Amino acid sequence: MSELQERVVNTKQIVGDQEFDNSLRPKKLVEYIGQDRIKENLEIFIEAAKKRKEPLEHVLLYGNPGLGKTTLAHIIANEMEAQIRVTSGPAIERTGDLAAILSNMQEGDILFIDEIHRLNKTVEEVLYPAMEDFALDIVIGKGPSARTLRLELPHFTIIGATTRLSLLSSPLRDRFGNILHLSFYEEHEIEKIVERSARILRIQMPMDSCKEISKCSRRTPRVANRLLKRVRDFCEVRANGQVNLTNTLEAFRLLAVDQLGLDQVDRKIIDVIIHKFGGGPVGLQTIAAASSEDMETIEEVYEPFLIQLGLIDRTPRGRVATRRAYEHLSVDVPRILQESLL
Repeated sequence: MSELQERVVNTKQIVGDQEFDNSLRPKKLVEYIGQDRIKENLEIFIEAAKKRKEPLEHVLLYGNPGLGKTTLAHIIANEMEAQIRVTSGPAIERTGDLAAILSNMQEGDILFIDEIHRLNKTVEEVLYPAMEDFALDIVIGKGPSARTLRLELPHFTIIGATTRLSLLSSPLRDRFGNILHLSFYEEHEIEKIVERSARILRIQMPMDSCKEISKCSRRTPRVANRLLKRVRDFCEVRANGQVNLTNTLEAFRLLAVDQLGLDQVDRKIIDVIIHKFGGGPVGLQTIAAASSEDMETIEEVYEPFLIQLGLIDRTPRGRVATRRAYEHLSVDVPRILQESLL
């Protein structure tokens, strides 16, 4: 297992997450915490479709990993009382794979395609008429004798999920009637999610421990639930199953997760910028070499959260550490940063 997969604050699904996530997944919109605007819109879309006795329009869910796109897809299926089939963009390698899936769909079924931005372009082109006209154009034969056969499909709904909306082609994006953006959760919403998960797992969780987990969760439910699981394990082994704030903080100390949800790699990147390069500006490639981390991983995994917290800034000349980064590492703030805030 790679170091990235082992990170407890990794927002992507890692080995062992799926079964755990499924056990905590809400089944109905009323059980779903957060994303109020999306829930309100979905309630209207679903109720309207049910009144017309039609399948729901195709839905595209986009947002950062761990925010609940897969959960929402299953909730939509439950609310529509429809069967859901689950696949992913990389799993559909050939047009024949897609044809096999679509030809077995029933009226009103839902096809959930995770990582839809990774669909093969040839497969994507076959998907267009399926989404728009509920028909599948199959080419039979090759060369001059080739002919196209149109196969009518039952009306169904495709729910696509992506973390990279910009990588979706415009023709595919335009075929979704509902495009919904999942945003990061507020801390009080994460607290409610931790409380709910603790009840399901039958953990006696005091409120101050819930608050501590929510503060360290990167405003992401998946990370919050994973931290809850780690705290539960620690308390079962080291504290006779007693969960309290002291034991929660001790669990986080062993996990090397601080009060902002930063782990060792996050802090190492900030430390490199401050101590090796005087706070920056410094190029991404240089940071990668100095921290022994992959450049793409820094840019796509670590850096967005550090920027979101206001710990580093991107400038035309490179990355710079902010005043908050110095304060977080308990390092003296340079005079130039002190003067800039006077």
